[in-house]
Amino acid sequence: MDFRAGDTVRVHYKIKEGEGHRIQAFEGLVLCIKGEQDSKTFTVRHIGPEHVGVERIFPVKSPNLDKVEVIQKGKVRRSKVYFVRGLSEKEVKKKLS
Repeated sequence: MDFRAGDTVRVHYKIKEGEGHRIQAFEGLVLCIKGEQDSKTFTVRHIGPEHVGVERIFPVKSPNLDKVEVIQKGKVRRSKVYFVRGLSEKEVKKKLS
């Protein structure tokens, strides 16, 4: 894993549909990385349409996890950035730069 809390990432995740599967991208801010070794997970927060926040938890060792791209590095001094939940998008960008 070459990302940490505060980074903006794009997660490519395999989703099963009927007989086959497709890859869906989920882009957002990494809030935290929890667990150790095999049970490690990371939480990504995305602000969707109508300014509604959506958080999704991804297991690191999942076979459905295709790849994780780091879009932008964040400059934070915390290991868990839960404080961004109560901020607007503009305030979050200001805090993380």
